[in-house]
Amino acid sequence: MSRKKSNSKVSPDFLNQQKAALVRKDRQVVYFNEKETAAIDAYCKKFKVHSKGSALRGIIMEKVLSELEDNHPTLF
Repeated sequence: MSRKKSNSKVSPDFLNQQKAALVRKDRQVVYFNEKETAAIDAYCKKFKVHSKGSALRGIIMEKVLSELEDNHPTLF
């Protein structure tokens, strides 16, 4: 049995706008000491991470977003 093809097409303008919104323009630099670098290398080796930048970005943003969610402003 073959799959049904979806007839809904997404506008190319919409796709370009979404792609432009995800472009990373801001740069942040983080320095690690030797122990921290060794820990990161061990983590990447253990979990077979090939892109350290992507992994670090994901870990940092996960922490930041969870902290913001836990400490959101209240009215009282």
